[in-house]
Amino acid sequence: MSLRPIKRIIKSKPALEGAGVHLRRAFGFGNTTDFDPFLLLDDFRNDIPADYLAGFPWHPHRGIETITYVLAGTVEHGDSMGNHGAIGAGDIQWMTAGRGIIHQEMPKGDHLGRMHGFQLWANLPAAKKMTAPRYQEVKSVEIPEVTEDDGTSARIVCGNFWGKRGPVEGIAADPIYVDVTVPPGKRKKLSVETTRHAFAYVFAGGGKFCNASAPLAVPTEGLGWADTVPPKEADDRSLILFDRGDEVEVQAGEDGIRFLLVSGKPLEEPVAWYGPIVMNTQEELQQAYSELQQGKFLKP
Repeated sequence: MSLRPIKRIIKSKPALEGAGVHLRRAFGFGNTTDFDPFLLLDDFRNDIPADYLAGFPWHPHRGIETITYVLAGTVEHGDSMGNHGAIGAGDIQWMTAGRGIIHQEMPKGDHLGRMHGFQLWANLPAAKKMTAPRYQEVKSVEIPEVTEDDGTSARIVCGNFWGKRGPVEGIAADPIYVDVTVPPGKRKKLSVETTRHAFAYVFAGGGKFCNASAPLAVPTEGLGWADTVPPKEADDRSLILFDRGDEVEVQAGEDGIRFLLVSGKPLEEPVAWYGPIVMNTQEELQQAYSELQQGKFLKP
């Protein structure tokens, strides 16, 4: 087994999106080669209703998939195909925009005014950019959760992990999306296939991720893992981008640690991206916006 080195640790940055939603962006709208097939991760945790209630009114998407995971509050949604509904605490909505959809997402807080959740964008390969739009809406009770003997638990949204398979199916990038909780003081190794790009995003507690890319200290007999491979600290709203290897290692701090662990097979295709539309060439991108202006964006 080879431990994945840490390429870098990124602190999510404040951003303003939609009609005035205050959120934190972990990555996106730049060079996303290291995250391929993923394009963007937004953390929209907010306890001030005035900072999120304006929501994300009607807007288009083409060429991507959006994955919304709610921790508190609800997100009401509707689209150009006549779909509408709401996802609540623990629920997932996996939307394949494909050849084009116009939708809206309107967050509502819980009884304490809290609106907590994440949205991840996954790219579609060129061969599936113009596929038919579809939704996979998964309620919290449908997401398998595994707890190991040391108390470490994992909610498995998508892909195979610890002998269970998440309920989201048929995704081009074959992602694995897991919500991991490690109890206080515990150290845990988690397998990730070498061929995948992978990252973790911490959203509760904190801990140390082993950094195999750092120079090794001189081992001392009787001393532990942290004395031979220097760890990297990561706290709330920290994103850890991993290099290649087949496992990651984390040691939880005194409050434990909870994080998203996400990996996918890179598409290694050119990206032409502007706003909510992601294509492979500038010509395709211009065509999409031209169709939007001419009222020809939505395909039968």
